[in-house]
Order: sequence, then C-alpha cells, then structure tokens
Amino acid sequence: MEIIVKKYNDLTLDELYEILKIRNEVFVIEQNCPYLDIDGKDRHSYHVFAKDSDGIQACLRVLPDNPELDIVMIGRVVTKKRMSGLGRQIMEEGIRTAYNILQAKTIRIEAQVQARGFYEKNGFVQSGEEFMLDNILHIEMIHRK
Repeated sequence: MEIIVKKYNDLTLDELYEILKIRNEVFVIEQNCPYLDIDGKDRHSYHVFAKDSDGIQACLRVLPDNPELDIVMIGRVVTKKRMSGLGRQIMEEGIRTAYNILQAKTIRIEAQVQARGFYEKNGFVQSGEEFMLDNILHIEMIHRK
C-alpha cells in the first residue's frame, strides 16, 4: 500500500475520479446522506490517499481553514476497508501534511460523533458542542503539536 500526498492540480483524472467515487459511495450512498460533496474546496486542498493495485482504498483532504490563525482543516476522511489500519495511516500523513506543508498551528475537524474514538486515538480533542451537519451528528475537534 502506497500513501500519496498531492495538491489538487497534481492529481491525475483517474485519481480524482476514484477519490470522488469512494467519498460518494460512503458519505452519500452508504450513509444515505444526500449532500454536495463537490463543494469547491478540493481545488485548494492537498489530497492524501492510500493506493494499491486495486486502486484508492482510503483518502482525506487537508486545506487551509483560517490562514490568519494558522488553522488547517482535515476532512472527507474515508476508507473502503474499515478496521484495516488505513484510516490511521492516512490520518497520520494528513496531520504531517497540515503541520509540515501548510505550517498549521492547529488542525480542526468536524467529526461524525460515531468516529470520535478514532480521532481521539489520533490526538484530537473535542473543542465544541455536538451539532447536526447533513443530518448526521458531528463534533468539532482540534489537534495541536
């Protein structure tokens, strides 16, 4: 399994297609949550993904959230194979990308409440109250060096 980090403009058409496909399969179809995944933020993001001979197996995006405060956001975290360790691997690379490439002081996520434990294991702490986003309960969490 190869972990790859690319800016939007460096993605191949096939990579972009696979990233959008896996996100659609999980966030829209599996979670039965019709929402606009293609929100214009991908163009300003770094994309972290795990790829093997069968294609992209996990991905996330890292993007500036509040550049004046050195806050970076990680989002759209998804894996095809749950409990495989791929989520942890791409999250670790996403965190490195936020701190090393985007020079973040703080990383912010809007996590689905059901995934709180996953993010806590990756060093995130809850920083806000629960809220509904696209009919799914979420919490804001942050990570600091």
